Amino acid sequence: MSEATASARFWRDRNVLVTGCTGLLGSWLTRALVEAGAHVIGLVRDSTPDSALVRSGIIGRVTVAHGALEDFFAVNRVIAEYEIDAVFHLAAQAIVGVANRNPLSTFEANIRGTWHILEACRLNPTVKRIVVASSDKAYGDQDDLPYDETFPLQGRHPYDVSKSCADLIAATYHQTYGSPVAITRCGNLFGGGDLHFNRIIPGTIRSALQGERPVIRSDGSPLRDYVYVADAVDAYLRLARALDDPAVHGEAVNLGTARPLSVLEITNQILRLMGREDLAPLVLNEARAEIRHQYLSSDKARRILGWEPAASLDAALTETIAWYRKHLGAEPRA
Repeated sequence: MSEATASARFWRDRNVLVTGCTGLLGSWLTRALVEAGAHVIGLVRDSTPDSALVRSGIIGRVTVAHGALEDFFAVNRVIAEYEIDAVFHLAAQAIVGVANRNPLSTFEANIRGTWHILEACRLNPTVKRIVVASSDKAYGDQDDLPYDETFPLQGRHPYDVSKSCADLIAATYHQTYGSPVAITRCGNLFGGGDLHFNRIIPGTIRSALQGERPVIRSDGSPLRDYVYVADAVDAYLRLARALDDPAVHGEAVNLGTARPLSVLEITNQILRLMGREDLAPLVLNEARAEIRHQYLSSDKARRILGWEPAASLDAALTETIAWYRKHLGAEPRA
């Protein structure tokens, strides 16, 4: 049986909660679940009419529950009333710069929101599997690279700390209460539908379409994993299914590419694919309170999930560029 067939059989008619369903990963994961026949309930705080989930019309096939992660009673109501079987907790304040400027709202959403989800799951016996999205940023700065899952969680800056805390809280619920939870630590996600243009990939694409030099806030040298969102969705679905095995409960898995690129390298690769190598990046070298170099070993994901990235970087970037060209209604300006 193929992976796609097994996934479709598994998800058919299951009640699945996706928090953050209108975000980049949430939109792609929700589409995959809907197409597999799942009954998807999306917890939505703010209306986002430009979300790929909305623009594609997929949201019309989703039960939308309005509420905030910070409201425990709203979270618990949704999980109880919809008799949720599987939870993908993706919602977070995910922008490093915003976290540095406004740490309290980041801590409220990312830390309090996580324990609210996990406590509601603990109280509702219908929940059989929970996948919590942590981040490679939860590791903080480490001397050795690539990071593997045995490294300590030692975030130093607001966003990184929020993910370290959420990650540890998820592990606590497994260790103390036996919650069927697993944790993902993913590199930098990209793909069509990311509307945070202060991120390097969508920001560079938009600048090139507008005939402007892309802006790099750092000095261009930090190394990162860039993970195509379709590959991440595949990993999330595999991990949730793997939670049928109690041995996977409480486990954390890295999702990376083993092909780290510097910020300047990924920027220039996008410009090359768009035929805009004439637009030399504007390097500001003003980024502060961010991890210098960071990339992941995904050996564990390969071992327990049979997962590895399927898309080549050029192919994934080409598809992403095409999405933004259509979304922005733009042809490159001279």
